[in-house]
Amino acid sequence: MPQIVLATINAKYIHAAFGLRYLAANLGPLRADSKILEFTAEQRPADMAEAILSLQPRIVGLGVYIWNAVQSLELVSILTKVAPKLKIILGGPEVSHEYEEQEIVHHADYVVTGEGEHSFRRLCTSILEGRPSLTKIHPGDTGDLDALVFPYALYDEQDIAHRVIYVEASRGCPFRCEFCLSSLDKKVRPFPMGQFLAQMETLLDRGVLHFKFVDRTFNLDLTSGSAILDFFLERMRPGLFLHFEMIPDRFPELLRERITRFPPGTLQFEVGIQSFDPEVGKRISRRQNFDKLRKNLDYIRDYTHVHLHTDLIIGLPGETADGFATGFDKLVAMQVEEIQVGVLKRLRGVPISRHTEAWNMRYSAHPPYEVLQTGAIDFPTMQRLKRFAQCWNSLVNRGNFHDTAPQIWEGKSPFHAFLAFSDWLFKHVGRVHSIALIRLGRYLMAFLIEHRDGDAALIDRSLRADFTRAGRKDPGVFRPLSAMLNEPSKRPQDAKKAAAPARQARHQGTA
Repeated sequence: MPQIVLATINAKYIHAAFGLRYLAANLGPLRADSKILEFTAEQRPADMAEAILSLQPRIVGLGVYIWNAVQSLELVSILTKVAPKLKIILGGPEVSHEYEEQEIVHHADYVVTGEGEHSFRRLCTSILEGRPSLTKIHPGDTGDLDALVFPYALYDEQDIAHRVIYVEASRGCPFRCEFCLSSLDKKVRPFPMGQFLAQMETLLDRGVLHFKFVDRTFNLDLTSGSAILDFFLERMRPGLFLHFEMIPDRFPELLRERITRFPPGTLQFEVGIQSFDPEVGKRISRRQNFDKLRKNLDYIRDYTHVHLHTDLIIGLPGETADGFATGFDKLVAMQVEEIQVGVLKRLRGVPISRHTEAWNMRYSAHPPYEVLQTGAIDFPTMQRLKRFAQCWNSLVNRGNFHDTAPQIWEGKSPFHAFLAFSDWLFKHVGRVHSIALIRLGRYLMAFLIEHRDGDAALIDRSLRADFTRAGRKDPGVFRPLSAMLNEPSKRPQDAKKAAAPARQARHQGTA
């Protein structure tokens, strides 16, 4: 039985816990006496506690993030009640800042803040040697990365076959964007390139094809960025896929030449733009050269096979809905593949909180701490914008309606036209998410006919082309939905009521 269990709750099974693997890899002599347990958000905290306690550990290290904070609190509460001798050590971004006010911290024995590889090992050693620390909060170390043991050997065969493989060539960020935890970093620190690439070679040899780089600024250091691109170009193979986060206004010839050599489907760039308003950018300490940004995105679109995933944020201090709309329409005109519309979150410890009173920023008190309203966007409008973001992700970002969705905004402002569709869908369905794809297609057809004077036969062909392109079965004719819009919604409780008599009959032996 391991004395140390490292656990966390992932949002989905496909997300491997990168931080836990770093902690385990750097436990030194204690590594053989540790075990990683990964849960998912669908599991019950009581079941998680049972799985942990079945291993009879003396220490549990729990990674806490905004997406698992609520369930982590419940898990820790259960563990402290049924296993009071168990030592609980918390770590992760959610408990690294403003920890004094957090209930989960009150329940736990210790907290390791920041980068915890060395601090966690020292704390576990002292506990197991019978000299537990009298200090609850243990700051992490942000020293030389040369001293860290790489975690990549801890990706097992199941991880390689079924999970995202996260890698990092550096830590830190030179920018000070006030909504981001990376703004708290002092500097960018690279891992030794030769040693890092040797690890990537081993992963490739083990069959890894999808690499997600978590570096905040992959193209900051052109020498290291070029070395990584050259490494993968020399080892190109079918199915290889690389994801990088890029600074949008830094894309010199040194990188351009290399990127043009990658075949279709290999590279994805995540480009954080967040806002096109220079005043908003200045307010949140975000510097961008918009002319260079536009030229770089144009070049990537016209001369490379890179898939562009771009980011905008709703609710930044002082930005109006119309201001966001202007930026959104600019980005649509650049013909990028994805526009991820995020909602501002007040993460613990980030400087964005300094604008709270001046700009009347009001955030949810519960994770993920999304903005509820600002001085520039009232609550009802913010709700509409959040539905807009969800709807855009379902219809456009996922590529389900590649040919049909653009007909919503043809000849109009993409933002205002799509917002009208989102409002219309919410009015008729009561939600804009968790709608079956075929039904969503039918609503889309109805909207295009009733509000865009579309030709039913042309829209039908467009929808069927979208379905078959994605490898789905041809759904047949998409009939106009004026009749369906008046049908009562088939909600889960209605289905239960309908099923109850038959179920009772089976119990009574009459069916």
